[in-house]
Amino acid sequence: MKKIVSLACVFTLAVSVLAGCGSKKEETKAAETTAAGESSDTLIMATEAGFAPYEYTEDGKTVLGVDVDIANEIANALGKKLEIQNMTFDGALLAVQQGTADFAAAGISVTPEREELMDFTIEYATSKQVVVVKKDAGKITKPEDVAEGTVVGVQMGTTGDFYCSDLGCEVKQFNKYAEAAMELNNDKLECIVMDALPAEQLVAANENLEILEGELFTDKYAIALKKGNTELLDQINEVLQKLIDEGKIDEFTINHTTK
Repeated sequence: MKKIVSLACVFTLAVSVLAGCGSKKEETKAAETTAAGESSDTLIMATEAGFAPYEYTEDGKTVLGVDVDIANEIANALGKKLEIQNMTFDGALLAVQQGTADFAAAGISVTPEREELMDFTIEYATSKQVVVVKKDAGKITKPEDVAEGTVVGVQMGTTGDFYCSDLGCEVKQFNKYAEAAMELNNDKLECIVMDALPAEQLVAANENLEILEGELFTDKYAIALKKGNTELLDQINEVLQKLIDEGKIDEFTINHTTK
């Protein structure tokens, strides 16, 4: 009798464990399903809010910028609530690849290497990459002076980072351009290579810095999505094209560069 009771207990315990495992699997599956904003009412945008005027904060929490305005237009068109997750630039790209964010918008350039890992929308912004120097520093006087051995500050993972590394520059990587500006002011860098519009914002906040005349190269931006997410890609492209045709993106840019 004891054996029968014991076997019954074991059977009951096994069923409970299996049921528990099933619940855990269902919970995990549900978490994975909603992690990338695939719920009916949320769209998750990954970004790095240190790239004004495209994305930045004024209070350390609320993310503003051109890309945010675009993302809000996308969310509204899809009838969803926008959720912004602020992280490092590399982290934003990884979030898209892993599916924990629906898309990344952070002044992202389309490169062959990135196209192997992510899908991209149509390009919605064209920007010049310029050189920021300390006034009267003397050594770097034109973009062409940025060459092998030049000590350059860049934002980690950006096109400027890759470009200067390929040139053979002594590249110093930063998460925020404000950090690079401090190092440039302290003569620990010879220059910073960055997008023209954020450069204007950076120089406006640092009177000892200036932008050299001319450009190092031209950059274009697109929104990144997880590979194979063609439905969302098509939806976003439709919104982007409408915004471009109506001149809205230029309007957003002006709004965030004339404050």
